[in-house]
Amino acid sequence: MNNAIEVRGLCKSYPGFKLDNLNITLPSGYILGFVGENGAGKSTTIRLLLDLIRRDSGEISVLGNDPAQADASWKNDVGVVLDSMGLPSLMKADMIGKVMADAFTRWDNEKFNYYLDRFDVPRDKRFMDMSNGTKMKLGIAIALSHDPKLLILDEATNGLDPLVRDDVNEVLMEFTREDNHSIFISSHIVSDLEKICDYIAFLHKGKLMLCEEKDKLSSEYGILSCSADDLKTIDPDAILHVSKNAYGCRAVVRRDSIPDGMTTDQITIEELFILMAKEEVQ
Repeated sequence: MNNAIEVRGLCKSYPGFKLDNLNITLPSGYILGFVGENGAGKSTTIRLLLDLIRRDSGEISVLGNDPAQADASWKNDVGVVLDSMGLPSLMKADMIGKVMADAFTRWDNEKFNYYLDRFDVPRDKRFMDMSNGTKMKLGIAIALSHDPKLLILDEATNGLDPLVRDDVNEVLMEFTREDNHSIFISSHIVSDLEKICDYIAFLHKGKLMLCEEKDKLSSEYGILSCSADDLKTIDPDAILHVSKNAYGCRAVVRRDSIPDGMTTDQITIEELFILMAKEEVQ
């Protein structure tokens, strides 16, 4: 299986922040959700993938290209929505479409108009007068309209109401029905990513806590309610997080490492991320 994105040992330092030894693989044909709190390093990672900033060390492959060494033609195959899109502030949607037709070799104006209608993007408003949510919808329409093989989306559902987010998520899932189409999407709205993603990567304060198949995370981890004495019978390496109260313990554990007779409750991806991040802080 080819990989749409491969990241190995990626590092980038700023004063007060370090993206530290990042390792991520996105197989072709799948959606990877990149989860992290604001300031975790999600946008920094995406800018490194696009060669908008230079890495300190490590290896990056995007659709088989090293972004720092390949010519710019590979970007025709990548649809991008960043948290700040930088589109011409005085232009309306139709004029922006004409600009994009000159920028991308496979621009499809019919498809662009389809997505403008589907996302209810007005054609009579200048970009600067659009709401943040409408700007995001316009960005997604652009990203989908030049026949990309890979979408890289940075907080692309930010500012969208739940109904529109649901429609965007449906469009993203439609996109990956073609085997060679992949999506790398960052968000702090974990519940959205849980619906659409095949892989989940947790980033916390510049460090990758895990990168795993979503279904495997749901089956591998669970919540165990037990006494303090029962908790002592479990391998400490199998315990990710523990909270204690007057009635006993509540622990996030690896299901296959607890003694027979103990049962666990299902844990959501959002709960898992929050509890792992809290454990990292302690």
